[in-house]
Amino acid sequence: MKLGFFEAEGWEKEILERELPDLEIYFTTERLIKENVKNFKDLDILSIFICSEIDKEIIDSLPNLKLITTRSTGYDHIDCEYCRSKGIVVCNVPEYGTKTVAEWTIGLMLNLMRKIYYAIDQIKESESFDLKNLRGEELYGKTLGVIGTGKIGKEVIKLAKAFGMNILAYDAFPDENFAKEYNVTYLTLEELLKNSDVITIHVNLNPSTYHLINKENIKFIKPGAYLINTARGGIVETEALLYALKEGILKGVALDVLEEETEIKEELELLVKYTTTDKRGSNTDERGLGDLKETAFTLWQNHILMKMPNVLITPHNAFNSKEAIERILMTTIENIKKFLEGNPVNLVK
Repeated sequence: MKLGFFEAEGWEKEILERELPDLEIYFTTERLIKENVKNFKDLDILSIFICSEIDKEIIDSLPNLKLITTRSTGYDHIDCEYCRSKGIVVCNVPEYGTKTVAEWTIGLMLNLMRKIYYAIDQIKESESFDLKNLRGEELYGKTLGVIGTGKIGKEVIKLAKAFGMNILAYDAFPDENFAKEYNVTYLTLEELLKNSDVITIHVNLNPSTYHLINKENIKFIKPGAYLINTARGGIVETEALLYALKEGILKGVALDVLEEETEIKEELELLVKYTTTDKRGSNTDERGLGDLKETAFTLWQNHILMKMPNVLITPHNAFNSKEAIERILMTTIENIKKFLEGNPVNLVK
């Protein structure tokens, strides 16, 4: 059987060949996209990261495909419903970076609220030791609103408790035992927004969480609060974010994820698609003109966010620790082995 391992870094090759000696492995740093999928038509197994968008067109171009194993917890970049209709198994890595992402979340929180980044940048750029604009706020005694109390959300709560923060939470499926142990109060989303000094997001992106924070409910946020997002960009509507920052509802924002972040890396390609779209909305990739305008508008808004002094943005790096990356690879190998044994694990829902 043939395995295509995309978005690779290089160090994984020796481990893959040792652990999966019976597979013919195609190993590449490329994303899998419609422009190159014709080169991989005979793949049986596909391993990707989040920048490969596996849609109907890609799936139909791989007639032998039997397994997709994404090296991520999220799987919104895969058309799972179409995979099911084709009998293709889809696996993920359900847990690899709980502590890694939680640490990054707290790091962003400290960076934003204590203005650590600004202090460092000021020294590097002007060698100025002026403290006038560097006064921050303590985490101690603040109320943290945690949206999503899965593994990462719970780890963030544990770390936040060590800083002396009070914890509110929102989750579609509250864990009352955990809440009792760590003195967590579950509220509705609206009540959480109204009562939190800091809000942090830890839910998966799916149809029910897309724009969970939006133009309507962002107005409920306690004036002067901070927002941290290390989950997925699409959970927060970008236009709403800009509105809340402009109106002073949010005092500061720290984001490890953005809407349309994949397209940010491919803006020239997007621009070509946009300018070559005819008046009827048809173009080479069959996306409508309206969709392209919406994407271009979001990209423009993202660039505004990048320039705002009270916004910190990191490049989807919360997962990126040595230990987490090693766990991702070993879980992916296990996913492939179990599938070949006829006992697949870590199946997406």
